Amino acid sequence: MKKTASTNTYPLVPMSSPDLTKTEQEVVQAVLETTYLSMGPETTGFEETIRNYTGSRHAIAVNSGTAGLHLCVRAANIKDGDLAITSPFSFVASANVLLFERAVPIFVDVDPLTGNIDPLLVQQAAKDLTAGGATAQKWLPRSGVTKGAKLRALLPVDVFGQPAEMDSIRKTAQEFDLAVIEDSCEALGAEYKGHHAGTLGDFGVFAFYPNKQITTGEGAIIVTDDDEAADFMRALRNQGRSPGDTWLQHTHLGYNYRIDEMSAALGRVQMGRIDEILNKREQVAMWYAERLTEIHGIETPQILASTTRMSWFVYVIRFAPEINRDQAAKMLKERGIPNRPYFIPIHLQPYMVERFGFQEGDFPITEDLGRRGLAIPFSGVMTEDQVEIVCRSIRDVINTIQ
Repeated sequence: MKKTASTNTYPLVPMSSPDLTKTEQEVVQAVLETTYLSMGPETTGFEETIRNYTGSRHAIAVNSGTAGLHLCVRAANIKDGDLAITSPFSFVASANVLLFERAVPIFVDVDPLTGNIDPLLVQQAAKDLTAGGATAQKWLPRSGVTKGAKLRALLPVDVFGQPAEMDSIRKTAQEFDLAVIEDSCEALGAEYKGHHAGTLGDFGVFAFYPNKQITTGEGAIIVTDDDEAADFMRALRNQGRSPGDTWLQHTHLGYNYRIDEMSAALGRVQMGRIDEILNKREQVAMWYAERLTEIHGIETPQILASTTRMSWFVYVIRFAPEINRDQAAKMLKERGIPNRPYFIPIHLQPYMVERFGFQEGDFPITEDLGRRGLAIPFSGVMTEDQVEIVCRSIRDVINTIQ
């Protein structure tokens, strides 16, 4: 087997790779030959493909998942000092979008099997926070909360492409009159009990960074059945211009969250291949599972019965507690195998600790998953030989450590 230029034992396997064809290249080039580079027919066409795929009444394309979630927070009327229950085991954007509006993320711990927010804790937190008084205190961060702050929303995250337990979450939302923003940025194509992830709350967001199921380079789409909210979010993404406004009139305080036409064209074509792309990613996940389940000290991702279709975003393994994950990660990199800890808990990010006083031990399951989880190379264009190289490297590293 050919070695790399470095001292690596095995050839480098990319951490992720987009699944692109000649058609994607041609459609992007075709856009460059038009006069529409923003807010044109490709944006409309891309939105239509997502609307048809999910069955949602509205699809609103924006330039990032963060932008999409932020617009949902605005549409849910979450304001200064409001509270929203969400997960500490996620990419930081799911909490940051609350901070953008000076709202407070109320973290609850997660399910140890999936990493998704624990629906029983969501229900108890919503009950206690609504009641107020002493019962609410145990859910609040040590600082940064305004006295009398009200709970307004739930923001579950579909971690690694597996939907959260949305039946229970929606029941809690209905009981306490809360908005539900479903962060499905990692879960395009996933299904919960036969229903598309992202369509199970008031709002859902899919994101299309290069390592996602489909890619637009940068970009995202919001889905909702709320006509009024959809009009509001379309205005906000375009500098606050409402229907009837001229180019220099702005009904709302808005943002430049528009997606460009090249990205939208790329997404439109990618959506035409969505089932092919998801099936290829599933095959790679199956190759990994076949090999990794034979390695002592490795836990592979577990899929719940309620997940009627898993949408593989990343492939995250967990090391047994007695194995030093960071040492293993370093040794894998020395062998040419890139990897990343997944996730570093949001509540332990420096700015979160400074602002809200979070400490280690606040959310023990999240912290345990953060200590033991490692994302390994994954994409739909990986070959079985590449998967074998990664798994053999993991086996060698564990044998060396033990």
